[in-house]
Amino acid sequence: MAGPLVRAVRRGSARRWRGLGDLLVAFGVQATFHVRAVLAVPRVLVHYRRHVARQVAEISFGSASLFAGGGTIGVIFAMSFVASTQVGLEGYRGLDLIGLTPMSGLMSAMVNTRELAPLVAGVALAAKVGTGFTAQLGAMRISDEIDALESMAVRSLPFLVSTRMAAAFISVVPLYLVGLFASYLATRGAVVVVQGQSGGTYDFYFQLLLSPSDVALSLAKAVVFAMVVTLVHCFYGYYATGGPEGVGRAAGRALRASIVAITFTDMVLTLLFWGLSPSLPALGVR
Repeated sequence: MAGPLVRAVRRGSARRWRGLGDLLVAFGVQATFHVRAVLAVPRVLVHYRRHVARQVAEISFGSASLFAGGGTIGVIFAMSFVASTQVGLEGYRGLDLIGLTPMSGLMSAMVNTRELAPLVAGVALAAKVGTGFTAQLGAMRISDEIDALESMAVRSLPFLVSTRMAAAFISVVPLYLVGLFASYLATRGAVVVVQGQSGGTYDFYFQLLLSPSDVALSLAKAVVFAMVVTLVHCFYGYYATGGPEGVGRAAGRALRASIVAITFTDMVLTLLFWGLSPSLPALGVR
């Protein structure tokens, strides 16, 4: 009786070890892919300038547009406007409970700049542009176009992934600025127009706290999010299998993974840039 029990325990243990080994292999493959893609960016800016420019044009004006009417520019403007309107309405109510409604401008300068605008830009980039990258590379993989590039001595990873990463870095800047502008506009409208606070009071505290360093750090956040989105979506597309259905599954998995990665990265960057106790030098709080 003990013999079959021992063998069953050993088989279960072997399966667990194989599962752990498969997980480590998958992590190693993905980490290697990301490192190779990032290190190849300077090279593609020199050798594949035209391809990078073509990718920027496609992201900016093509099917994954950032600027074309109704494209990502409209999505991010609407997302930022609605989210920041809620920040203004609910933030004003919360401050009203403790008699600090004049600080609404301070709340807008901090929340919109440090958190809301970069997050909305990252999510919009993942939903609009990242899924397009996954679909493009997945279609190339299942139709053997990537293998054809390798047979012609063209390094497929830099040519297909690093070029898209460089283009995303360039394209995310106007995307972010549009979202940031919409955030400021919506919060001010919610507090001044809807709630009736004095525009001068709001603007005083808003300008008091808003600093160029915060804007620069939040822009850095958006650029990092663009890198994360591009790496995740290109990885799933580059290794897609299973025909058109597999490409669809890869796009869904990539979107889920990129949103989780964005939120985790946002937490890490916030702690890195502003720490556990953010300072407010304009108010003498350090």
